[in-house]
Formats: sequence, structure tokens, C-alpha cells
Amino acid sequence: MSHPAVLFVCLGNICRSPLAEAALRKVAGEAGLDLHIDSAGTGDWHSGEPPDSRAIATAARHGVDIRSYRARQVRAADFTRFTHILAADHQNLAHLEALQPDEATAELALILDLVEGREGQSVTDPYYGDAIGFEQTWADVLAAAHALVGRLRPAA
Repeated sequence: MSHPAVLFVCLGNICRSPLAEAALRKVAGEAGLDLHIDSAGTGDWHSGEPPDSRAIATAARHGVDIRSYRARQVRAADFTRFTHILAADHQNLAHLEALQPDEATAELALILDLVEGREGQSVTDPYYGDAIGFEQTWADVLAAAHALVGRLRPAA
């Protein structure tokens, strides 16, 4: 298997996918697992912008500094550069499936497909809500990060 590389995708790349990236960086780091981790959006209207201030605050409360993250749009090259592309919801997964080039090698799935009992569910979209929504999003992506690290960790 090639070196694991994970791309998290949501719509604008300022809330859910940067938090998923942060959660996996934290959990993989604690597990000593070397992964390439990034996030992107299917839309381009936030390209170059930092994450939503509420996402930055949520990640900081959990010990991860995401102030340097910058939103970007999914590119065709991502489908061969990453081994796993994980979408926050069904709309973004459908968009990824439509964008996927013929030579794509990445495994596409929903982020919560990784979490037993949460398969097929969407990560809570906190954008139009309050800080509590961001904490729920963090809980969602943290559960997925733990499940993914468990799956990618080499057998002892």
C-alpha cells in the first residue's frame, strides 16, 4: 500500500473539513502514525481564506492551531495524490464522484462511514449555527479520526 494520504472535503473548506484535518493530525500524531493530511472544498468561494473563526476557536480548545490553514478547492490531481478522500456529506460525495477522473485511485467515502453505527451519516454542518454546533462537528470528526487511525495503524 502506498503511504496513506487523507483528504477531507466539505463545501467551502472553512468549517468541517479543516476540523477533520485538525482532528486527524492530533490523533495520528498521538499514535505516532505518519500520514499526509489535507482538506479542501468542492466550492471555490473561500479559496485562500483561513478557517471560520469559530472553527479556529474550536480546534484551539482541543489543542490544535489551525490559524495557518487556507481553504482550497479540490483538484483532479487529488484523486491520485491521496489514498482516501472523505466527504462531509452526501452532496459533497456526489460532487467528488462527478469530478473523479478516470485514472483516480483514491478511495471515496463519507467521513462518518469510518465510525461504526454512523455509516451513511453526514458530519454536522455548524456554519449557520453557534459554538455548540462546532463542538458537535469536532466530536464527529474526532470519532472518525480515531477510527481511521485504528484502521491505518500497522498491525503490531
